[in-house]
Amino acid sequence: MQAFGELLDRLSTAPGRNVRLDLIAAYLQAAPDPDRGYALAALAGDLSLRTAKPAMIRELAATRADPDLFRMSYDYVGDLAETVALLWPAEFRVNATPRLSEIIHAMESARRVEVPDLVAAWLDRLDATGRWALLKLITGGLRVGVSGRLARTALTRLGDVGLAEVEEVWHAVEAPYAPLFDWLEGRAEKPSLTDALTFRPLMLAHPLEVSDQERLDLSDYRAEWKWDGIRVQLVLRCGQARLFSRTGDDISRAFPDLLSDLTGDAVLDGELLVMRPDGIGTFNDLQQRLNRKTVTAKLQTEQPVGLRLYDILIDGDRDCRDLAFDDRRQVLENWAARHPSPRIDLSPRVPLSGWEEMQQARMDPPHPAIEGLMLKRGDSTYHAGRPRGLWFKWKRDPHRVDCVMMYAQRGHGKRSSLYSDFTFGAWRDGELVPVGKAYFGFTDAELKELDRFVRTNTVERYGPVRAVNQTLVLEVAFDGINRSRRHKSGVAMRFPRIARIRWDKPANEADDLETLERLIPGSFGDG
Repeated sequence: MQAFGELLDRLSTAPGRNVRLDLIAAYLQAAPDPDRGYALAALAGDLSLRTAKPAMIRELAATRADPDLFRMSYDYVGDLAETVALLWPAEFRVNATPRLSEIIHAMESARRVEVPDLVAAWLDRLDATGRWALLKLITGGLRVGVSGRLARTALTRLGDVGLAEVEEVWHAVEAPYAPLFDWLEGRAEKPSLTDALTFRPLMLAHPLEVSDQERLDLSDYRAEWKWDGIRVQLVLRCGQARLFSRTGDDISRAFPDLLSDLTGDAVLDGELLVMRPDGIGTFNDLQQRLNRKTVTAKLQTEQPVGLRLYDILIDGDRDCRDLAFDDRRQVLENWAARHPSPRIDLSPRVPLSGWEEMQQARMDPPHPAIEGLMLKRGDSTYHAGRPRGLWFKWKRDPHRVDCVMMYAQRGHGKRSSLYSDFTFGAWRDGELVPVGKAYFGFTDAELKELDRFVRTNTVERYGPVRAVNQTLVLEVAFDGINRSRRHKSGVAMRFPRIARIRWDKPANEADDLETLERLIPGSFGDG
């Protein structure tokens, strides 16, 4: 556990992707089995572990530290795991440190009432870094800047194997991944994928630039709408079905309504959307279904999901990825005709009629759930990753409005000591109402300036949240906006980010709510 803690500590401050890859690979090469397999699962977000509630951790801390000291320390540090790890008055004993696998196995078998005593005993046996890592692990939030894809990429450093192959095998094995390590390190053959419901890496598109328009021959390309849902892969095999996100995360449990009663063996590429009898829902509708471990029957009825198909990778036992796009489209149409489902349809083609007409279609699509166009070469085979010149995405230009910062909160990981999450508002009848929240779009230097503004302009404290003087204008860019009953303002932005800090602009010149409402598809004045 101590080595895993040191890895997390170094990852949390690592300056870039390549450094993180080197750190993970070095750990995987040095750590014993099964510890390294469980560490890899934790980094990838695939460790199925009973989590400990923050309230339990706070109660444990209260037995070892002065409550007032803990409260003040937590307020300053802003991270529960780090605060408890530093305040815990344990006497670190090197020979008694628990192994990562020991902790995993104990947590998996323990009764709920036994967990506090287990955690306290482990905290007594670890140093501050180990305690911090333990608490991050059991509360289910490492937040060290490592995605599942990055963790899997590190595995390629263990053998002469590409990421695409690693990702295909990943879902055919389980933590602690002994068959995967044996294959990568040359001790065994590649694990069999026969009848495995496993993810195949997706083919991605490049943003279309002006220079691309000048050199591309449109007759070589096919156009489709770019739907504003989430890209997924549906795997059907031997009467079973699994749904994966674009990064290979298994999200099947959240969408039982889509996966029931599907037939046929195939690997399909498409867009997950809310599909009602009266039409496609907005991304805000879909967002109510995302990131849920379970979903109620009521929510399935209110926000039913479906899959709009783009492509087919495998049809039965036939791998179609080496076929040209036009040929795969015919295979896809044939497959859909053989396996009709009210939950699945095909993405329609958009006729190509020249760049001017396409530009108009991109900026004024026929449905609010469309965010632009896709261009795909008719002769392109299906390549994992983002090959140059084959697929392009041409999204609508983002909207921009001026809003006023209202609240701020500390970030996570290396941002835990800085105010980096900002809630902003627009004017309504002389008062500000929150319209969104953003935590990226600014440089590190600008973040320090924003943090300084929050600390010197705080007027109220609500736990970890700080209300500030409503004087700073933020230019906010966002991809779309919809009505929302969940927000006080009645609107919800799609992918808001800070485009510019308007130190020069008075707050009373920021936009009002009516300006945002006019951007909602179907509203008066919507173009």
